[in-house]
Amino acid sequence: MIDDRPYAAQLDARADALATICVHAGDRPDPTTHALDVPIVLSSAFGFASADEAAGAFQGRNDAHIYGRWGNPTVEALEAKLTALEGTEQACATASGMAAISGAVLAFCSQGDHVVAPRSMYAESARLLRERLPRFGIETTFVDATEAGAYEAALRPTTRLLYLETPANPNLAVGDVAAIVRLARSRGIATLADNTFATPFAQTPHALGVDVIVHSMTKAIGGHGDAIGGCVCGSREHVARVRDLVVKGLGGVISPMTAFLVARGLRTFALRARQQCASAAVLAERLAAHPHVSAVHHPSLPGHPGHALARRQMHAYGALLSFELRAGGSGGGRAIEAGRRVLEGVRTITHAVSLGDVRSLLTHPASTTHSTMPPEARAAANISDGLLRLSVGIESTEDLWRDLQRALEA
Repeated sequence: MIDDRPYAAQLDARADALATICVHAGDRPDPTTHALDVPIVLSSAFGFASADEAAGAFQGRNDAHIYGRWGNPTVEALEAKLTALEGTEQACATASGMAAISGAVLAFCSQGDHVVAPRSMYAESARLLRERLPRFGIETTFVDATEAGAYEAALRPTTRLLYLETPANPNLAVGDVAAIVRLARSRGIATLADNTFATPFAQTPHALGVDVIVHSMTKAIGGHGDAIGGCVCGSREHVARVRDLVVKGLGGVISPMTAFLVARGLRTFALRARQQCASAAVLAERLAAHPHVSAVHHPSLPGHPGHALARRQMHAYGALLSFELRAGGSGGGRAIEAGRRVLEGVRTITHAVSLGDVRSLLTHPASTTHSTMPPEARAAANISDGLLRLSVGIESTEDLWRDLQRALEA
């Protein structure tokens, strides 16, 4: 994990550990054309060599492809890369991150079951748990995920799943993965971690004992802002359960073209993540010293409440950070107006939602990504009206800092 060596050297080592996996895992020259890139197979159905092969495919006695919703060679090549990156037995690609998240939760929970989840998390995931699943008899208790004891205090006899998102969206709160896994295993409860924010570059939850890992591949895994997809990684048993439900049953199928784009993006993932994590740490340190900034949230900062924990369970501190403006006066209106001026003042950084792009993206969660959360829920999750979230891209660190300085002075 993160030690006392220079951070740049540790990022270099992590990138070196993943670079070959990113380029070669799942790829093989096409046996017919000898093309180096896995072909984009745009077929909805596949022919059989014999009646026996067809029957065997449906009975699971061979690996013959049947139908695009059940499996596709282009998608399977991407899934092999994801499996290698997360260090799991299998992976399942889905149509979006929310298809992966909802499918993973539903694969473990039925009517009458209970989930424990963090207060601070991706807003649409929170909405799924808070608004959508209760219609089907699945309830959720939201807790302060920085306190491992909060998970235990929230347990019920019907609890089937402990949900983790660390570092959290958008306040970068860090939860103790190993402690939550120990609690879950002692009670026979499954664990699910959304690793979108951290990415496999910065954190590998399966190595810490988490059962199922989900990603929005739209973000850093794809990395170029041109493809929407999700994935679920875990044991063969768990992934098969999710695949049968969300892909085969509910139709959350990723297209072969999208799978090709994500796999192409993954080949440079280690290099991109190395640059993004390095820049994020520099920007966090400089923002923390800026007179117009009242707080910076990034695990690299020694004053961050989760700094020591991040050193133990992460490979890097990640490419996302958030900061709060020191607005004059009081009240949310002042904070929102100050945030608006910064958003409209950036030039190199793009004012847009999403994250993990090669471009740096800046957003105001209270009025955009987390606006679906009730104000009291945002307050409980420490998402203030003045909070700005920055997803650091691969641009020059100095160019990004000059852009932020100019916007802050506005």
